Amino acid sequence: MNKFVFLIVAFLVVPSFAGCLEPEDKRTIIEEPGFFDFNREIPETTWYHYSGGINALDDVAVDQANITANLTGNNVPFWTQGSYYGIGMTTFEPTMGITTNDNLYMSSWGNGPAGSTAIIQCSGLIEMKNLSDYNCANVYDPISPVPNSNDPYVYVDKWTDRIMKFDMHALLGMTVEFSDDDGNSWSLPTPATSYSVQDHQTIGSSPYPAFGHPTTWVFCINGNWEAPLCSTSFDGGTTWSPEVPGAPLGCNSGGLSAHIEGADNGNFYRGNVGCSGSGYSIYRSTNGGFTWTEHPLPTEESGTADTWNFEEAQVAIDEENNIHAMWMGLNNMPYYAYSRDNGDSWSNAMMIAPPIGLSGTGFPVVTAGSEGRVAFGYVGDTGNQTWNGYMTILTDAFSDNPLFTTVQINLPEDPIDSSNAYPEGCGYERCGGLGDFLDMAVDQHGRPWFSLAHNDGGEIGIFATITEGPTLREELSELNAMPAGGLTTL
Repeated sequence: MNKFVFLIVAFLVVPSFAGCLEPEDKRTIIEEPGFFDFNREIPETTWYHYSGGINALDDVAVDQANITANLTGNNVPFWTQGSYYGIGMTTFEPTMGITTNDNLYMSSWGNGPAGSTAIIQCSGLIEMKNLSDYNCANVYDPISPVPNSNDPYVYVDKWTDRIMKFDMHALLGMTVEFSDDDGNSWSLPTPATSYSVQDHQTIGSSPYPAFGHPTTWVFCINGNWEAPLCSTSFDGGTTWSPEVPGAPLGCNSGGLSAHIEGADNGNFYRGNVGCSGSGYSIYRSTNGGFTWTEHPLPTEESGTADTWNFEEAQVAIDEENNIHAMWMGLNNMPYYAYSRDNGDSWSNAMMIAPPIGLSGTGFPVVTAGSEGRVAFGYVGDTGNQTWNGYMTILTDAFSDNPLFTTVQINLPEDPIDSSNAYPEGCGYERCGGLGDFLDMAVDQHGRPWFSLAHNDGGEIGIFATITEGPTLREELSELNAMPAGGLTTL
């Protein structure tokens, strides 16, 4: 009876295994594409990584770092590539701005009429289809040009499109001119200050209530004081208040301030050494630059850079008034933290350099678009004083493990500096057209732009960007493709 039952059971079970005994060539295995399968090769100058230089394409490294990758929503990767475009003139401390007419502007030291500071307008570059589409030319040509300054500066008001040209004459004060028609005409110069000692200015605006203009303007300088000195204009830059301390009284931060940034809520922010003389802090003004409060950054683990420009911590404000700060750590690597409460508290610090063994970085700058979308710019040394330009893109800053996409804006055979003329390193001291600082902004289409100089190419000013990649404004999507530039545009 038991044998009979066994035979029946065996007869019923054996057919169920028949499919497992079929030859393997009859099976079809479908593999799901990975997050980094873009149907084209990733450029040799593009890297996807997490904080701390963890290669996002290395599953073992990700697991060892205890990173739970969540590449969904705004944290999804895009095929991305960087390049740059020459402006045709030299630059020094290349500040920049963008108008809603899709014109880019950069300051050009001594190349204007009668040797004045030129304001170079690049038209046709934004959203261009062919390299022949863009043209760069000086648009500063008044009847009586202001003599060239030791520190030129150009800034475009993000709310009104007013272009502001600042010329700092260290022993004679600062003059201001502005244009409301993309540089076609300029106001008469007016004095911004008459203080005898000044250097390293920064200028910003915000929609803080003003009686004579839609926006309030604030500039800060290194004025031989224990902290930066700041002045305010409520009439669009025509007149300016007396200078006041740009930090709490008794603050010993030193005078070298990073770029000042205005927020849509009317606040102003700038980065500097902490009032104790150590660490980095973001300083906030809620009353148009007349008083400032200190908000220390999380630099306990990163430390602060021991270089000539150690004073600076850069800051950017996204469209939802979140603050994004960037600084150089003791290891000369770039670090980042954000605040969602006006600087009262900060995220943990994140090291944002790509996993390529950079020996050091310098000249940090940051900009932001829609909520949580940020772009960082800096230069980095791949060894033997070979300096390249880098942009790091972040599309979801508030993810538990945000994905960073970094592009080198120049090809390996085309470094921006390799002259060895600067023994301490181009990122650690003033070098060529880089001067004291670089600059960044995001255009209305969501493409980030980075202004710097190509020292090996004759200190020619260049605009760097991503030719393809994610937009930093509106709904997350791919930018329209642009042709690559490079050496042929110098």
